[in-house]
Amino acid sequence: MRLFLAALPEDAVVQRVATVQQAFRRAHVHGNYTPPENLHLTLAFIGDYHDPDAVLEAMARVSFAPFTVTLDHIGCFGDLWWAGVQESRALNALSQRLRRALADAGIPFDKKSFRPHMTFLRNASGLREHLQPEPQLPPTRMPVEGVSLMLSTRGKNGMLYTELGYASADRDL
Repeated sequence: MRLFLAALPEDAVVQRVATVQQAFRRAHVHGNYTPPENLHLTLAFIGDYHDPDAVLEAMARVSFAPFTVTLDHIGCFGDLWWAGVQESRALNALSQRLRRALADAGIPFDKKSFRPHMTFLRNASGLREHLQPEPQLPPTRMPVEGVSLMLSTRGKNGMLYTELGYASADRDL
């Protein structure tokens, strides 16, 4: 099972990111556009792991108060384009605490440094100069009120993400 922990966006955030995707399509940038239902902020990538219940137990040990992040820019890592998140101590702390809980439970995860972003296009190709001026992402607030355990499977039309469990924020913190 290919697993990851994520914060899922509400519909208003999805619509904002979809607007950016439309600008890329109008500029004839081709690639694998992330379907709206697959948009997310990865908090910890676990990868192949056989025991989702152990992951859910580790998630349940992490309490946090709800908070909001702001997506406000776009960027790329080579041919992968993403919506970027303003620096957020709360988001960084949540990711760190989740990773610590996974480590304490003996659950392997990707230890690359946390760089929060929402991928909206993979394997981009086309005339990048047609993106002039480059599309902008107006500041978009995204509440983080819980963490989802996600299963990633490859379907005939791309990746399918299924929520296996959810741990909500503790509103009393």
